[in-house]
Amino acid sequence: MSGILYVTGTPIGNLSDLSPRAAQTLQEVDFIAAEDTRVTLKLLNHLGIKKPMVSYFEHNKRERGEIICARIEQGESCAIVTDAGMPCISDPGEDLIRLCAERGIKTVVVPGPSAVIAALAVSGLSTGRFTFEGFLSVNKKSRSEHLKSLLNEKRTMIFYEAPHKLPATLKDLYEAFGERKLSIVREITKVHEEVIRTTTSHAARELADGSVRGEIVLVLEGAAEEAEAESYTMEQAVALAKELAEKGMKATEAAKQAAALTGYKKNEIYKELTV
Repeated sequence: MSGILYVTGTPIGNLSDLSPRAAQTLQEVDFIAAEDTRVTLKLLNHLGIKKPMVSYFEHNKRERGEIICARIEQGESCAIVTDAGMPCISDPGEDLIRLCAERGIKTVVVPGPSAVIAALAVSGLSTGRFTFEGFLSVNKKSRSEHLKSLLNEKRTMIFYEAPHKLPATLKDLYEAFGERKLSIVREITKVHEEVIRTTTSHAARELADGSVRGEIVLVLEGAAEEAEAESYTMEQAVALAKELAEKGMKATEAAKQAAALTGYKKNEIYKELTV
């Protein structure tokens, strides 16, 4: 009889956030698939649990996924955990779930903390509709295309970011989106937890010096509802682009932003802007 894969959420900083059900699951399964066995070992030691572990991460997921599934099909139960939070969220665990689905292996979720939801909840921005965008690519072209695809996104957007990449990202967000509300949520559930409610322009100007450290989630305000084109004159569209350019945005981006808001063509606005 086939076993079960338990998708188990773990704390994102504060060990007290581990649920009793998650602790019981880790105690009762036959083995644990862990992103980093050293990190999970600390959690198990805290709980007084000794359990066999298999490392399962981005660079061995294909080979280990087959091994894990084979063991479950032979009747063993497994808990998959990530270093912090819910497996499968910006995590190779999603590949293991897909493989289990293909092979008819039962999966059970044991929900736990999630940095995405925690950051959104304290951001002070709209929570009714949101989109999780994960990490931005370090590849300049891919990164630019990703941001451009979100230019008219009206839902609140959530990004993960590493502290050493934050300065460039803050500048990129301002360049791509112009003036928007932005919440920088760092070190969630940890001793130095902080919510910085700011704007893209202020963050690019004052917070891109590398001083913001720790695990970071960025929560960005979505685009405003598009005004009907006839409610703007060309003069107003150009004035809007000029205002954005004066705040430091490149003329081409300023024209693009103004075009998205007013309905006029970007090239027409740009031409007037640069006269």
